[in-house]
Amino acid sequence: MGMSSASTQDLAAEWLEADGLGAFASGTVAGPRTRRYHGLLMAAATPPTGRQMLVAGFDASIESTGDPEYLTVQRYRPDVQSRSLDHLAAFSADPWPTWTYRLLDGTEIEHQLFVPKNRSMVVVRWRLVRPVAGKRLVVRPLLAGRDIHALHHENSDFRFEAQVTPDRVRWQPYHDLPGILGVHNGSYQPDPTWYRGFQLDEERARGFDFLEDAAAPGGLRWDLSAGEAVLILATDLAENTDDLTPEPVKAADRLRKRERLRRGRPTSSLARAADSYIVRRGTGKTIIAGYPWFTDWGRDTFISVRGLCLATGRLDDAKAVLLAWAETVSEGMLPNRFVDQGDAPEYNSVDASLWYVTVVAELIAAFADAGKRLTAADRRRMEDAAQAILEGYATGTRYGIHADSDGLLAAGVAGVQLTWMDAKLGDWVVTPRIGKPVEIQALWLAALMTGGARDGRWRRLANQVREAFAARFWNPDRHCLYDVVDCDGAAGRVDPSVRPNQIFAVGGLPQSLLSGDRATAVVETVERDLLTPLGLRTLAPSDPAYIPRYQGGPRERDGAYHQGTAWPWLLGPFVEAWLRVRGNTPAIREEGRARFLAPLLTHLSEAGIGHVSEIADAEAPHLPRGCPFQAWSVGEAIRIERLLAEPTKAAPKRRPSTAR
Repeated sequence: MGMSSASTQDLAAEWLEADGLGAFASGTVAGPRTRRYHGLLMAAATPPTGRQMLVAGFDASIESTGDPEYLTVQRYRPDVQSRSLDHLAAFSADPWPTWTYRLLDGTEIEHQLFVPKNRSMVVVRWRLVRPVAGKRLVVRPLLAGRDIHALHHENSDFRFEAQVTPDRVRWQPYHDLPGILGVHNGSYQPDPTWYRGFQLDEERARGFDFLEDAAAPGGLRWDLSAGEAVLILATDLAENTDDLTPEPVKAADRLRKRERLRRGRPTSSLARAADSYIVRRGTGKTIIAGYPWFTDWGRDTFISVRGLCLATGRLDDAKAVLLAWAETVSEGMLPNRFVDQGDAPEYNSVDASLWYVTVVAELIAAFADAGKRLTAADRRRMEDAAQAILEGYATGTRYGIHADSDGLLAAGVAGVQLTWMDAKLGDWVVTPRIGKPVEIQALWLAALMTGGARDGRWRRLANQVREAFAARFWNPDRHCLYDVVDCDGAAGRVDPSVRPNQIFAVGGLPQSLLSGDRATAVVETVERDLLTPLGLRTLAPSDPAYIPRYQGGPRERDGAYHQGTAWPWLLGPFVEAWLRVRGNTPAIREEGRARFLAPLLTHLSEAGIGHVSEIADAEAPHLPRGCPFQAWSVGEAIRIERLLAEPTKAAPKRRPSTAR
């Protein structure tokens, strides 16, 4: 995108380079860091967690005959920007972030960076677009040394000293954090300086502390007229740096060639984005729910894996993820947060385990469709976990989760958020939804149908669920479904709020709970009251509790999270339901691509470049909010692409089954 005509939104858009270990580099197109999570080098001590910000960024300038011209732009308090953005001529994120700067004399300099897969490392390069004499580059790395959720401030413990050899410099700012290695083809001069008062505007807008300091131990210098400048920043672990020899430019070339080849394999921009979320955990794999602040969470993982892995043919990755989670079943539940070293798992989700059962069945079917072999041992581990979930839910487990006498799944106790609408601040659960939530019944039926392929009692219970659902969830006044029945455990009490959860009774899962006129009515209601270009609203605008915009401090934002705010991931189930009631014809698919897919593709350049945001405002202009890089948003966008593709391009369909 050319910067001469770029909008403010373009310049504020964010790029992401994920390392496959849970850490990442990220920043804005314009340059100023706006979040505490923006930085150049991060390390995950216990992948994918324990993330530490080691290098927050750098200051870069060009020295020639006059005063230095800065390539970088910083933002300091109070609302001071270090320079204009007129020198930024172009930016591209493909295959990795690349900027072109134009100096006052017309000289153009290209700057690019990328993070190699499975390395705590970033490769940074600068070059003259056309040879010009007398252009010297000076780069001052800005070091931090903090948890990614914290902020760094000037302190007396920071160590500026460096170990210097002809093409390497090593810093150890804090004794209890990894050292930082800089491999370069320039020269290094010590010049210890504190940069004070960086102003992080997104943190301020979100109601958090927003001022930070960084330390610059010295400067690296290159004569750009003699060739490109290379800087490889890495944590100084042996396994991370053992191939950064014999010479910096050659090492960078090897890494660039390898990474370009790897990135060239996916067939679409969304498929490339999917790669960012699939990361290592121990000897297995998991999925980061969203960048920059989430790690891996159960519900998000199982929803996301359908699009990120199954729809993209990454079946071995999906298998590795599901096998890793199979080991964590307890009392018929999977944790909603993966177990961290020294931490107890959080078993506080009613839907995560049910999603797991469905995805296991879909993975088994996908292996069969692809003609790939799934070992009996691997299949048994996943199916046994699914069976344990069904047993636990049928007989009863934590937080009142149990199959009631009508077959429907009841769940919930005061003070605990169990469904995906899980906003909680202190003791305030914004949408408690205690009772029998509508999407939980759809997930329960899908899980029972999966289990029914092996055990007839689950089929019989599934039939009971269908009958009870048809009798109890239809809202004749609003011509749609109740969001919760037997609210707060009170028989017959209903929640008539018009929410998107009802769409799962028609689409998003292998089986529908509705058909005919009722299915059509639900889709029409959701389309009329909840559909936006960037997702489904979480509450109809006519509801007194509706909040049109997601903004303000933590309490205001948590209060709006599921009270109107639109969620892109819900478009996947909606489009599937829409196709089921409209008919999957070429004309309908063409209409769907224009109405539902095109806005998502446009959004790929608006917030997190190449990715889909976590949420958006419920009202126009539907500004993207929350995480700019969200796994289930990307995953469901991939599923939408496939749902609306021409039949010859779509994957073969097979009814999910766990039958041996």
